[in-house]
Amino acid sequence: MRLKTGLKLAALAAVATVSASVQAAPGGGPRPDFSGIWAHPWLPGFEALPSGPTALVNLSRTPQGQSIQTQLVGDYKNPILNPAASETVRKMGEQSKSFFGFHNPRNQCWPNGIPFVLSANGMQIFDRGDHLTMIYRVDHQMRTVRMNGSHPANVRPSYYGDSVGHFEGDTLVIDTVGIKPGRFAMIDWFGTPQTPALHVVERYQLLTYEQAQEGVKRAYKDNVLPQFNNPPVVDFNSRGKWLQLRFTVDDPTVFTGPWSATVTYGPAARAVGPETWPEDVCAENPHKYGTEEDVQLPTAAVADF
Repeated sequence: MRLKTGLKLAALAAVATVSASVQAAPGGGPRPDFSGIWAHPWLPGFEALPSGPTALVNLSRTPQGQSIQTQLVGDYKNPILNPAASETVRKMGEQSKSFFGFHNPRNQCWPNGIPFVLSANGMQIFDRGDHLTMIYRVDHQMRTVRMNGSHPANVRPSYYGDSVGHFEGDTLVIDTVGIKPGRFAMIDWFGTPQTPALHVVERYQLLTYEQAQEGVKRAYKDNVLPQFNNPPVVDFNSRGKWLQLRFTVDDPTVFTGPWSATVTYGPAARAVGPETWPEDVCAENPHKYGTEEDVQLPTAAVADF
């Protein structure tokens, strides 16, 4: 009886130790709580930093200086671009000005990939201890982040890559490699090209309302709120926690060096809360009714079972 009791106590202690190790951040404090729906309503998405190598912005502007979301003309003279990438972005911008816009993974119902999906207008993070599950509102795309692991010697490429995470104090750091370029793959909404050499590092941190306002102001400066955001997606009056992602992109075949930008998420407005998380299935509405060619849906020619 004593042996059984001892073994039971030892097992419970082991479970408690494992649970504590996966729920605690370095330094002994608890992990930040990223639960809930985080909303990001701005298009085309990334928030350029005020200085240093940073994301492209839209050159197409109204007389008042606001970004025109129906004309995505990336700043092809941004020094982060090498000559070939600059020319690609310039050509994409010309297409956007002269027609309905160019194909991208969002409007063609393809997996958005990293980092394009980071501009999605809503997402959730589920902390499972040894891994995180991240779901994006656009087409319910999902990715998994293994915690406190390492990349395998031979990474099998996938649209969302191989992601490993860890905590640095109160900051969640995610390192992703092995990102497979899809048929319409691009870094951002401006058509910046993507190659298998892509490497992305994400850093997530909870902010106070006051701390988040700097990022919100940058979002308004270079992006727009879509007209259909009524009711609003973000509760701009919330004085609770906000979430900011600062990510760094490196791809020596496309860029002259690493560059960084942010995505500032606010608490989701009550109208789009958990009880009304919308069905957003791109492939169910692939027809453009004569305004554009129909969506080129991803299809499987051969069954995988």
